[in-house]
Amino acid sequence: MNLPDTDSEDELPPGWEERVTVDGSVFYANHLQKATQWTHPRTGKKKRVCGDLPFGWERCVDKNTGKVIYVDHENKRTTYTDPRLAFAVEEKENVNDYRQRFDAHTSALQILHGKDLNGKIAIVTGANTGIGFETARSLLKHGCTVIFACRNLKSAEAAIEKIREEKPIPDEKCPVFYLDLANLKTVKDFHDQVRQLKIPKIDMLILNAGVFALPFSKTIDGYETTFQVNHLSHFYLTCLFDDLLSTGSRVVVLSSESHRFSTITLDNISELKLSPETASNFWSTMAYNNSKLCNVLFARQLAKKLQNRGVSVFSVHPGNMVYSDIARYWWFYRLLFYIARPFTKSLQQAAATTIFCAVAPELNGVTGCYFNNCYQCEESKSAQKDDLALALWEISTQMVEKVMGEQRGSIFKI
Repeated sequence: MNLPDTDSEDELPPGWEERVTVDGSVFYANHLQKATQWTHPRTGKKKRVCGDLPFGWERCVDKNTGKVIYVDHENKRTTYTDPRLAFAVEEKENVNDYRQRFDAHTSALQILHGKDLNGKIAIVTGANTGIGFETARSLLKHGCTVIFACRNLKSAEAAIEKIREEKPIPDEKCPVFYLDLANLKTVKDFHDQVRQLKIPKIDMLILNAGVFALPFSKTIDGYETTFQVNHLSHFYLTCLFDDLLSTGSRVVVLSSESHRFSTITLDNISELKLSPETASNFWSTMAYNNSKLCNVLFARQLAKKLQNRGVSVFSVHPGNMVYSDIARYWWFYRLLFYIARPFTKSLQQAAATTIFCAVAPELNGVTGCYFNNCYQCEESKSAQKDDLALALWEISTQMVEKVMGEQRGSIFKI
């Protein structure tokens, strides 16, 4: 696996050394002048290390010298260098001020290199296949507990066995529960089953599952399938788990650059626009575009709802024409995606932006943003409209209430 290269400007001049204080602050020792300082000698920036030591590492004090040492129990070696220094992040004057460390070529596992996610809990919808599988696989390999939310339980079990061929994973680290996003009742059933695990908090809620180029059809709830699967059921799922999202939690909503071609506006948004009654004038590509705008608008409104609780919400674009099962509904798209496969992202690369938004320490305190290639970019003008986001929230609430009878004053409260 190729690891990200170090930025050249971060290289220290001869005679300098990076060190870490007990509280995680990075300082710089100049051995030539026998002096120390808090700022990087080249960039002038301050840094600090975040999070726990990598799995298998321990911070100790050498009894003979009194110096702090770091013990790597797995490889049976010691060092005076804090292993987290390789992933130290700059202290920012503004919460949204950060440099791009990764790009379109980065894989999810590269972003997670050196991270220990033991004790963290994630829910990933559609974790059995495609980008969702690579997301779940990457998190599991770094110690995270991943709850698989899948419609095909047999496929989910096969996916877990595939991961176990690379690393032993105990059953309690990868529970699997049935979730059919085309049926709101199963969303509630999934929620109730997860509650039985008595988890204290959801650290990462990754709304990954979706459909593309689906012919016109209606779900058991009476709504157009693309809209319900890609947006409405994820909206309901998030609202149900509202109380398990707290300080440090992150919600990642998979959207697409296709959201820029949506026809939804404040003037025409309605239940009928979002979920047409008949196939008349229905175009599957536009239904997908509209659902992807709903993803970004939902993330925007959710970020406002949860910002005072320290929860970060992001919408992401995984990549263009990534070869996966999402193109399975029409032979033409299967062929098109296959032809484009050598020129697009791998599934590991497609999962990278999701993973980055779920774990990157430099995004602490950042929320309500749209990311592409592991970096924030400007969403469409429509996606930036707060009144449109609020209107979508209200309509989505009404549509769920119509089927499930939930009370407006509870989980859907803005």
